[in-house]
Amino acid sequence: MQTAYSIVDFGATGDGRTSDTAAIQRAIDICAAKGGGVVQLPAGGTYLSGQITLADHVNLHIEGDATLLASLRADDFRDGMLIHATGATNIAITGTGTIEGRGVEFMEGDDRYIYRVRRGVTFRPRLIHLTACTNVTLRDFTIHDSPSWAIHPIGCVDLLIHGVRILNDLKIPNCDGIDPDDCRNVRISDCYIRSGDDCIVIKSTEPHQTLGPCENITVTGCTLTSTSTALKIGTETWQPIRNIIFSGCIIKDSNRGLSIQLRDQGDIENIVFSDMIVGTRLFYESWWGKSEPIHISAVHRTPGTRLGRLRHIRFSNVLSTGEAGVYITGDPGARITDIVLDSVRVEIDKTSKWPGGLHDRRPLEDAEHLYPHRTAGVYIDHARDVTLRDVDVVWGDNRPGYYGPALECHSAPGLRLQGFTGESAHPAATPAQIID
Repeated sequence: MQTAYSIVDFGATGDGRTSDTAAIQRAIDICAAKGGGVVQLPAGGTYLSGQITLADHVNLHIEGDATLLASLRADDFRDGMLIHATGATNIAITGTGTIEGRGVEFMEGDDRYIYRVRRGVTFRPRLIHLTACTNVTLRDFTIHDSPSWAIHPIGCVDLLIHGVRILNDLKIPNCDGIDPDDCRNVRISDCYIRSGDDCIVIKSTEPHQTLGPCENITVTGCTLTSTSTALKIGTETWQPIRNIIFSGCIIKDSNRGLSIQLRDQGDIENIVFSDMIVGTRLFYESWWGKSEPIHISAVHRTPGTRLGRLRHIRFSNVLSTGEAGVYITGDPGARITDIVLDSVRVEIDKTSKWPGGLHDRRPLEDAEHLYPHRTAGVYIDHARDVTLRDVDVVWGDNRPGYYGPALECHSAPGLRLQGFTGESAHPAATPAQIID
């Protein structure tokens, strides 16, 4: 049985006003020095804290009805995060308590649909930031109102995230849920995430590309809502991202559902999305996305960027409803190959007040990224060997004039249609299929 260390025994007050940073850190350090154990945040307390650092063999346990409350003082975060570890082994954050990020207090409402960073604020802390750690467990706690990325593991190996709730404000940009970055052997399961930015996004960022590829990751059984994308790979793709399975998730009221965005030199390959229910809608124009249930893009971030390959991608058993269709696009010369949609239903109906009829290729530099285009049930350009097998496109009753064909393809050699069905939204004006 692990030895338990209560932070109250090290001087924590838990009154929500007095800083408990030093007491928490002392408990962690002594626990680690004695071989490890459990550092407890007892129930009933609100523990105000700046940055704390986890150490080998320490489980930070936030008991039910306990809150770890982020400080608002920039000086309390020397590295810009609340919970931090580098190179640690066998660490955990557990318990059914809450990490309160106080995100809205770093923001102000410049308009009704998106917060801006409050004037004079020079930082927004990330809540959990783990670099090059091994054997990491995060489970059962709640994150509320993160000011920036909630959980950012970088170069971690053997990472388990289970049963975590992330309840962020839908108007705060950059408050991602979980961002595995150059991580390997990751399992994310049974999480509930509501986020103003991407809920779960797998990426390889440029500053950390020396930590190797992002690979061998499963995401299962999650329920997600995002003002951006619910499940995403990219856009930062500096190292290979491969061997990824997303399965059994429910997505609702999101700007995008399932997305792969290649913008940099790393290859993306061997990706499976299966058994998904996806509900999308349009949001305010500052949010990336145009209600696509499935979005795949391989586009040069800058004109001089070397772009990797995107290949061996599977979508199966997907039921989607939203205001737009599937979007697969690449720059001329982009290497998008072997994409399969199998047993996918795409139901499209206009439901929000926000304008549609736009293709969204953000983020790009020095290039057009939003441009008018009719909405197709499935749109493909500059992609090779795409298979649409048992794919159904269904239009709802509300069909604006920019709704178009069931299928539109340009520069798509090797296209295979095996049981594709769907009519044009406006049969008298547009054919059901446009292929050239």
